[in-house]
Amino acid sequence: MIRIREAIVVEGRYDRAALENVVDAVIVDTGGFGVFSDKEKLALLRRLAEARGLVVLTDSDGGGFLIRSFLKGAIDPALVKHAYIPDVPGKERRKKSPSKEGLLGVEGMSPAVLEQALRRAGATVEDRQTDAASHPPITKAELYALGLAGRPDSAARRSALKRALDLPEKLTANGLLDVLNALYSREELERVIVDFPR
Repeated sequence: MIRIREAIVVEGRYDRAALENVVDAVIVDTGGFGVFSDKEKLALLRRLAEARGLVVLTDSDGGGFLIRSFLKGAIDPALVKHAYIPDVPGKERRKKSPSKEGLLGVEGMSPAVLEQALRRAGATVEDRQTDAASHPPITKAELYALGLAGRPDSAARRSALKRALDLPEKLTANGLLDVLNALYSREELERVIVDFPR
């Protein structure tokens, strides 16, 4: 598994799941065409692009290129790299029939093909030890200690944190952890939640 500095943007949750087996990185799915109208998600992608850079990895079909084109116009192109998967005829195992264009999407690609696509796009592969020493990650245990997970009022506290940080309300707990590690240090997180009721 390789560690990628940039946040990786994919179309959907199955693409995200496939990529999680290949890379250690912040992976954000657009919700398909939902990104066109989701201003919070687009704002998050812009913030990630400014903080870490983005790698866009969409399917090779018309829909994937439409999403890619939208992001090209919505986010500073200097902050975005584009990874492309090859045109491979077939269908994903979970689907009953192939896509309209009959091509495998990101979720149907092998780990080796996904890694190669990211490397060809110029994704920044980081050394785990160096990065961990300079910026230790925020863990699930720390979210628990801060009252953001595993407690009766954790969901409300996470919602308050998302509002305070201008993050999308629909962001899952795991997605929130990824974004926090991409954009904030532990100390910055603690400063934000110091005023939250316990």
